[in-house]
Amino acid sequence: MSGSEQAGFGDVIREARKKHGWSQAELGEKAGVSRPTIARVEANNDVTTATIAKVALALGLTLELKDRS
Repeated sequence: MSGSEQAGFGDVIREARKKHGWSQAELGEKAGVSRPTIARVEANNDVTTATIAKVALALGLTLELKDRS
């Protein structure tokens, strides 16, 4: 991804998962969610904030919310 492209959340998750050398199933097991849920996260489909938090925690990522106004 070039610097001018903005990665979506799913792209960040996929890259972090691959850096760990994990399959979607392995990440799902570590995060306490199903493999299809990981696929939905990586496809930038709607998932709950609780799911996002579980997946980020399993990958050692932190979440930050910013006000864009």
